[in-house]
Amino acid sequence: MTTPSEDLEPCMKACAEALLATRQCANACIRSGDRLLEVCALLDLDCAAICEATIGVLSRESAHHGDFCALCAHLCRACAEECEKHQHAHCRRCAQACRACAAACDVHAGERHALGAHA
Repeated sequence: MTTPSEDLEPCMKACAEALLATRQCANACIRSGDRLLEVCALLDLDCAAICEATIGVLSRESAHHGDFCALCAHLCRACAEECEKHQHAHCRRCAQACRACAAACDVHAGERHALGAHA
């Protein structure tokens, strides 16, 4: 039988990989000076923020982890869709990491915390 933390480990790893990829992509987009990559960079930063927050709630096995996973999956998909519009290697790596993170978060996105419940 697996413990809750073992069950959440693949999701934490996927979030960590997406966090790194989105930060690297945002950095490359910003440094490129290409204004067409501005939307990509901003979405990367939003995605990085939710990935980091999701890692935190997963690591402490928060009762709200499913809520974070649902939003993380949503933003990872949006980020992947934007990155797939570009041919840069950093965008391709980011899209791949974000797709994997969205899939891992989908596993827990249904484990939502009921409003009014204590925990």
